[in-house]
Amino acid sequence: MQFDALEDWGQSDLRSALQAFRRSCAVLAARPGEVPLGGVNYAGTAGEWRQACGAAALALTDDPKTARRFFESEFVPYRVTPGVGAGFFTGYYEPLLRGSRTRHDSYQTPLYGVPVDLVNVDLGLFRENLKGQRIVGKVTDGRLIPYPARADIEGGALGAAAPILFVDDPIDAYFLQVQGSGRVLLDDGTVVRAAYAGQNGRPYSSIGRILIQRGELTLETASMQSIRAWLLAHPAEATRLMNENPSYVFFTEQPIGDPSLGAAGAQGVPLIPEASLAVDLTVHALGVPVWVETTTPDPDPTKPDHTFHRLLVMQDTGGAIRGPVRGDVYWGYSPDAGAIAGRMRGEGRMTVLLPRSVAARLGPRAEFAGR
Repeated sequence: MQFDALEDWGQSDLRSALQAFRRSCAVLAARPGEVPLGGVNYAGTAGEWRQACGAAALALTDDPKTARRFFESEFVPYRVTPGVGAGFFTGYYEPLLRGSRTRHDSYQTPLYGVPVDLVNVDLGLFRENLKGQRIVGKVTDGRLIPYPARADIEGGALGAAAPILFVDDPIDAYFLQVQGSGRVLLDDGTVVRAAYAGQNGRPYSSIGRILIQRGELTLETASMQSIRAWLLAHPAEATRLMNENPSYVFFTEQPIGDPSLGAAGAQGVPLIPEASLAVDLTVHALGVPVWVETTTPDPDPTKPDHTFHRLLVMQDTGGAIRGPVRGDVYWGYSPDAGAIAGRMRGEGRMTVLLPRSVAARLGPRAEFAGR
């Protein structure tokens, strides 16, 4: 249903959201006007966002009142319905690993680039009803077959593929793949980014959920921190457990650039802490502003959770992000970011902001849910 107003904005500072939206507009401007933004196509076409993007370019990003006036004047809010159950929000961040360009001493765990035999197929090129869907595999004897799962890759299925870097901790390497990108402090003192470059096409399986099912953790205690502690306490079982997640991520090395920004998300723009959101792209479209109402943990685990009501922009996706009211908040790069992201598990609500031209076509009672 449509909201008449987002009264909960209160004194929220919308400047970071405006900065994130302007970055998304640079991508939208390069698309033909008639092209749909994506997802279930509730967001209209790229051309229908030109007015809002033009106004964003003129808005002053250093003035909180200007940012608020911009969003209030250019957009109409619509609540997203979760379908079954409540909405759910988690967090992610950019971790720091220790690494080397060569394998030596403790630097034994490889980070791989995209293998040359990996084939990424856009199924929409073959069938209109498959638009937006992709499969990943490799060609063997003229047939496209699934790419090897994590356990096979760890067992040598990549053959002579050359790693881009080596890190000193296999558990850190695993969580780097879960986060999608991270920074690596090399043994020569330089820092580079290991940025997401591809994935083996296998579905993501949460090892935290596996530990809960086995009774090793509870839903209340499961977090990145508690999962890591379990892996460290059970070294003989750690590799086997991590291999139960068949998904495997490949990286590319990049310079850090602006240290306040993250790696480029799925839209191709650098992520802004507490302004970028990862969503399910079978439902939503990249570049859409979204008001999120949920809770988030304090960096200090002994303190209570905080209310998190904030305007973000859909700029990324992830293998575990599935559903219409399912989001992953990007927290940035810092110890506090890791402390928050690793423990964030909150129910909540999501309200998308759509340009007035799109809202006029949809009407006042549109509802958006997943396929």
